[in-house]
Amino acid sequence: MRPPLAATKLSIVAPCYNEELVLPQFVARVTAVCRQLGCDYEIVLVNDGSRDRTHAVALQLAQADPHLRVVNFFRNFGHQAAVTAGLDLAQGDAVVLIDSDLQDPPEVIVEMVARWRDGVDVAYGQRRSRAGESAFKLATAKLFYRVLSISTKNTIPRDTGDFRLMDRRVVEVLREMRERHRFIRGMVSWVGGRQEPVLYDRQARAAGRTGYPFAKMLSFAIDAVTSFSVLPLRLLTYSALVVLALTLVMSIVVFVMKLVNPGYFIPGYASIMLTIMFFGGINLLAFGIIGEYLGRMYEAVKGRPLYVIESLYPPVDPRRR
Repeated sequence: MRPPLAATKLSIVAPCYNEELVLPQFVARVTAVCRQLGCDYEIVLVNDGSRDRTHAVALQLAQADPHLRVVNFFRNFGHQAAVTAGLDLAQGDAVVLIDSDLQDPPEVIVEMVARWRDGVDVAYGQRRSRAGESAFKLATAKLFYRVLSISTKNTIPRDTGDFRLMDRRVVEVLREMRERHRFIRGMVSWVGGRQEPVLYDRQARAAGRTGYPFAKMLSFAIDAVTSFSVLPLRLLTYSALVVLALTLVMSIVVFVMKLVNPGYFIPGYASIMLTIMFFGGINLLAFGIIGEYLGRMYEAVKGRPLYVIESLYPPVDPRRR
């Protein structure tokens, strides 16, 4: 059992990218939830290089409410980097990750906090339904989670996002994990502890456009698989073994046919070219997958920061952990 809410502090970390239209409504709903809970709280808004007035709107809201903190990036570093910055600066006994587009209802936080008080280390939001999304996105999301569950050893719950509440102990472990290609929900799953789902219905965007077009979704999926699995490399080994086996069988067949009928030959320019193209394609795929892992190692070795903060409001030392 956790301590009483009155003696705890809750941090709400919300990445923001081009959310000037919805941000006031988001802050109002999150504030109402925190006041309903009756605990001390802070709302950390991380502006991920927005091109609209998101930063200006966030500053106006923070100047009117001392519970708000605003982190402003020099440029767009990506959603996972924004989440990481929020986790680095959050001071609460429990930390909630939630996007600021209101697709994830802030009211679900009440149930997450109840689970946390009962001893749960991570209460993650699991979607029953997803309103306002195309059939293509729903199908690709379903495929993504199925492939991820097959390719990784860690149990990453299906139909979940980064919307979740985490105990301080989990947050401290995440702050020590500084890999560049980040998949936060997978990292949280890797940490372990007592993790339970909180079912909810995901809403359509309140305003604006999604910050995750197909290209970003594909890149994110590659990050997820390569960060937590070496299955693609193993598939190359399995493919090579299958090709070698087929080659051996074909060699035996050709040898036997030559013995039975010395004048027999296998004609066909097309079949030769198809064979060359097939093996050439496998080689290119192998080099591509190996190059993907090598590229990630190269970026990790450089040791560059995951994000660069331009300004903080209220001003504090960003290096303070």
